[in-house]
Amino acid sequence: MTGQEPHSIEIDTSKPHPARMYDWFLGGKDNYPVDEQMARQLLALDARGRDMARVNRAFMHRATRWLAESGVRQFLDIGTGIPTEPNLHQIAQQAAPDARVVYCDNDPIVLAHAAALLRSTPEGATEYIQADARKPETILAEAGQILDFDQPIALSLLALLHFIDDEDGAGELLDKLVEQLPSGSYLVLSHTTGDFNPEGAAQARAMYKARGMTLRPRSRAELTAFFDGLELVEPGVSLSADWHPELGEVIDVPGDEQKPGKARVARKP
Repeated sequence: MTGQEPHSIEIDTSKPHPARMYDWFLGGKDNYPVDEQMARQLLALDARGRDMARVNRAFMHRATRWLAESGVRQFLDIGTGIPTEPNLHQIAQQAAPDARVVYCDNDPIVLAHAAALLRSTPEGATEYIQADARKPETILAEAGQILDFDQPIALSLLALLHFIDDEDGAGELLDKLVEQLPSGSYLVLSHTTGDFNPEGAAQARAMYKARGMTLRPRSRAELTAFFDGLELVEPGVSLSADWHPELGEVIDVPGDEQKPGKARVARKP
């Protein structure tokens, strides 16, 4: 495993962190009072926060299963979050035991639990990289020790890019990553949108900013621009819960017509 050794981990509990807030929404225990406090404030803006975390998780399961069943054998998951079973490698290796998976996150608490991400099948492989998503060169160099960049790779950016603002280079980051993927690779993306509730999205963004964090909800048009040059997998840009529900794990959320999360999968020609 690359990065720090577990005994040197230092976790900042003075301010909330998206990975730990996501863990709280999912009912996990790897979070702190500061994370719960902000998560509850977000619930006051949209009471479906817990449901939406589960929707995003279920989308990851379905997309990973679809990719593995479609022949993809390599996965690069950036913004992994705190391990919650089944993890991406478990879904992929159920369909393809020889699948190779590289995880990446920058939260030290994820590193503390990274052993759960390294339990590969004998035929496959898993690795964890402790790195910031804003350093794609580092991620690609380390991922290249496990993944073959001459063969298709599924790049997963699940609930990640909305934590990177435009001026911080969200689009450029994505371009650098996709540029290095070989033909036949896939991009899997889920993202918060403000299309349905602009006022609530603006309030949430202000809440993050007040705590020194970034939240950048994007419109359907802005998300579509991320996929220029890629071939969309049907049904294109969709609500996360509506992406191939026949693959299972559909989460019923009140107010179906206004779910704030969108997702899409696309193939690099």
